[in-house]
Amino acid sequence: MDIIKKISEELNIQLWQAEAAVNLIDEGNTIPFIARYRKEKTGALNDEALRNLDERLKYLRNLEERKESVLSAIAEQEKLTPQLEQQIREAETLVEVEDLYRPYKQKKRTRAIIAKEKGLEPLANIIFLQMTAKALEQEAEAFLSEEKGVETVEQAINGAKDIIAESVSDEAEYRTYIRELTWKEGNIITKAKEESQESVYEMYYDFSDPLKKLAGHRVLAINRGEKEKILTVKIETNEERILNYLYKKIITRENPITTPVLKEAIEDSYKRLIFPSIEREIRSELTEKAEDNAIKVFGKNLEQLLLQPPITGQVVLGWDPAFRTGCKLAVVDATGKVLDTTVIYPTEPQKKVKKTKEVLKKLVKKYGITLISVGNGTASRESEKIIVDFIKELDTSVQYVIVNEAGASVYSASKLATEEFPNFDVGQRSAASIARRLQDPLAELVKIDPKSIGVGQYQHDMNQKKLGDALSTVVEDCVNKVGVDLNTASASLLEYISGISKTVAKNIVAYREENGKFTDRKQLLKVSKLGPKAFEQGAGFMRILDGTNPLDRTSVHPESYEAAEKLLKKLGFDKEAVREGKLSGLSQMVTDYKKTAEELGIGEITLRDIVKELEKPGRDPREEMPKPVLKSDVLEMTDLKPGMVLKGTVRNVIDFGAFVDIGVHQDGLVHISQMSDKYIKHPLEVVHVGDIVDVAVMSVDVQKKRIQLTMKGIQK
Repeated sequence: MDIIKKISEELNIQLWQAEAAVNLIDEGNTIPFIARYRKEKTGALNDEALRNLDERLKYLRNLEERKESVLSAIAEQEKLTPQLEQQIREAETLVEVEDLYRPYKQKKRTRAIIAKEKGLEPLANIIFLQMTAKALEQEAEAFLSEEKGVETVEQAINGAKDIIAESVSDEAEYRTYIRELTWKEGNIITKAKEESQESVYEMYYDFSDPLKKLAGHRVLAINRGEKEKILTVKIETNEERILNYLYKKIITRENPITTPVLKEAIEDSYKRLIFPSIEREIRSELTEKAEDNAIKVFGKNLEQLLLQPPITGQVVLGWDPAFRTGCKLAVVDATGKVLDTTVIYPTEPQKKVKKTKEVLKKLVKKYGITLISVGNGTASRESEKIIVDFIKELDTSVQYVIVNEAGASVYSASKLATEEFPNFDVGQRSAASIARRLQDPLAELVKIDPKSIGVGQYQHDMNQKKLGDALSTVVEDCVNKVGVDLNTASASLLEYISGISKTVAKNIVAYREENGKFTDRKQLLKVSKLGPKAFEQGAGFMRILDGTNPLDRTSVHPESYEAAEKLLKKLGFDKEAVREGKLSGLSQMVTDYKKTAEELGIGEITLRDIVKELEKPGRDPREEMPKPVLKSDVLEMTDLKPGMVLKGTVRNVIDFGAFVDIGVHQDGLVHISQMSDKYIKHPLEVVHVGDIVDVAVMSVDVQKKRIQLTMKGIQK
């Protein structure tokens, strides 16, 4: 197989683009580096296209390796024919390869193998050939052997049927037909083990859906219901049609002696061997597709969460709500430094509201707090009411935000948090994290295992390694898209930078602590274990805001500094103009990009990137994202009325809709059918996590804590 040609066809890119990308990956370059700094070579393939290419490259190379392994195994048995070799080499999926290998694969002791050991294979061949005129009982008598354990004619015929059944099951052509027909016409059927039992799976107690239409979230729900022993699950298909297909393929002569026996063997082969195997395959494939889609949605949600714009320049009070143990507070300055921590007891059972307000007033006055970041966990609602009352009593402007605290407790109990705040308890760390995730969501959330952030569905049911790997690439892409300040970034943030390992990230922080701030990107080469390749991969993503070379504050790669300086000189500027922010109209000053690029000895795409960066050095792509809704009043669920239009923040996107925070502590659901007047396949076509949307209340069930919302007819 020509892997590069196949990749270019599958991803609809040019052959030279695929070849260049594969070469760059093979040379050890990371995807963020290739996407950002090797656009000339790849024709500006973005990180998503490169990730897809990398995934297919691994699959196809694995496929080729498996083919060679299978061919070698069959050749060792001296059973490899030119036709079989061609079929294996032309196979396009691992399933096809395994189907072709099945007859030659080492099997455990099956009924057919035992029958062959008893010398019954010639009898099976007699039946298969369908030419005998003798009664089968007569043919079978020749194979009776007390020594081999074949004592009756019936045993001999049954053994022959077992051999035939396995032979039919091993035929790749038959399995392909049955698999395709089952996919096309099969249904999944689910039933309750006990119909009287109440559970969240009640809609699946008597459920049927065509396999080809089955939604991914239903697959994952059904799997979980089956795992919890609440549901029974099976696949139904057109058994009669499949058996007739097999009869026509195998029974080639009208022989009243062999036909009934062959039919029995074929039916046994299908029911005992083929169908259970294909049912497992199909369910496994359904699960894999559902997981892949769920991981994709989780990844998109995570990306939006990580790229939420930071709230800069404010002193924030982090508030980790609780009842019995009290609410933990942490005051964090505009740079993220923790200035103070304390505990208050405004909620049940103590209800020291007056004392709480006194503490809060002192903190606001002492530190100039302008924003309160409240976690959305236990006692959040009660805390919010107290905060609103408190804000009304102030003569200065203070606002608050409800922050998704998912993962804060995981972080606060982690080794990393202990190292960062050795003198704090778990609650103090959590409060600091809640404040910081408002100031710089990306820098704070990278400290938490992405799986703990909780913006997916059925995440605990899926392949955890696959989920972990996929989410890590999302974090990596986000961190590199934004870039990091080399003098303030934590090791947790640095380890996601292109080419930087965990060890090197810690070494960068250690170097900074020992030698003071970095003043030049070239100093990175002095960091232990950070060699030229890691420097090449990562330097462009690490910024120095007040270094000796103004270009270090930009995402211009050091390899392009010479070209950038020549460009500035050509246009009448020096490097200091970058620091002073005097280059906002640079793109209009370059009249002929192609000619200028040739003069500078770089590609046109690289030139455009340099110009864009010099115009707005160190620009933050998160600035374009919707900012959090700052609040100063509280809304109760009982205040909601059908038709009421509110502004809300999208907290989670799932296959069948989105959950929107409208400020009543209980997120409302906008079902996919209520998102747009036009047909959409997935909610991600309309909304993303962090989006600020206008919604109208459709219905409210206070008892069940359910709010149904719509976006139809009100979005601008």
